[in-house]
Amino acid sequence: MWFSVCSLAICLISCFYHFIRLVRYGKPKDYSHKRGNIGAATIYSFTGAMSPKKKESAYLHLPTYTAGLLYHLGTFLSILLFILFLFKIEPYGYLRTVTFGFLLITGISGLGILIKRISKKELRSLSNPDDYISNFLVTVFQLMTALTLYNVSLFPIYFIVVSILLLYLPLGKLRHTVYFFAARYHLGFFYGWRGVWPNK
Repeated sequence: MWFSVCSLAICLISCFYHFIRLVRYGKPKDYSHKRGNIGAATIYSFTGAMSPKKKESAYLHLPTYTAGLLYHLGTFLSILLFILFLFKIEPYGYLRTVTFGFLLITGISGLGILIKRISKKELRSLSNPDDYISNFLVTVFQLMTALTLYNVSLFPIYFIVVSILLLYLPLGKLRHTVYFFAARYHLGFFYGWRGVWPNK
């Protein structure tokens, strides 16, 4: 468990470093004439613009979009459970059963996304080793979290899995946990400045 705590500390320090880098870059510079509301566009960037109706890659592939949504929810839940496990807090009874079932579904969703990336030629051509490693680690993390809920003897393996994930997070594409917010803000700034977002 203590190895996981150290890994968490390293992960948080690394993510904070990435965050400081983003802050130091400052706001985007746009020399065109301002035509819109950046604040409203930024809010829209984090809300309406993320609707599957607004994203071609989503509404043309709704099953994959749904699987991805479940997959991310499973990741958030698994992280929450990891924090609880560190304080020796575990869900019991009906809550444990529901949590186990949900994480099983989200883990299978992640596995399905991984299989799709491997099996489809067009996705393979866009993928690199980091895509596969990140997907694999998060999927194993979710499934191990689910299994550990029902078998406490798996905790040593579980904490090893979590530690590997935490140490890898700041190095690969998983660091989008930090950059996601900056990316959405930049989109809001860009389209808000030009008066394109939010949609009239």
